[in-house]
Amino acid sequence: MQPVEDTDGRRYLLVKRSGESSLVRDPTTGSEAYLPNEELSSVEASGLELAAEAVPAPVRRVLRAVHNDRALGLLLTLEDRGPTDVRTLLDRTDLCESDLHGLLGEFRAAGLVVEADVLGERGYETTDVASEGLDLLREDEARE
Repeated sequence: MQPVEDTDGRRYLLVKRSGESSLVRDPTTGSEAYLPNEELSSVEASGLELAAEAVPAPVRRVLRAVHNDRALGLLLTLEDRGPTDVRTLLDRTDLCESDLHGLLGEFRAAGLVVEADVLGERGYETTDVASEGLDLLREDEARE
């Protein structure tokens, strides 16, 4: 689907174009409407990336950084425990030191965790973005 925007700068996915109007879909709500062609212009963006905007940004950030259940479990553990030192993470998980530091590095790069001082030891805690993304994921699971 081709991305387009209206005169107010609001982006849509073009579903169907006809003579005077086009059927467009709002990527965040999924609602469709006909808009006059003269109010629409093409956008230099990926239609797939625009479609992904239906998922809240914090959830997309978590999804991009978490590659498997172990990684998700680590992020959830940090969220639930609060600031946790590295020794405790090594003792209480089945991750080797290399894997733990690799995941924490990826989470830091994604803005999901930050270093924290835990009783004089180096540790990590989740950021507000991670907390929001995980809350939204858990909320979705609770609805099922």
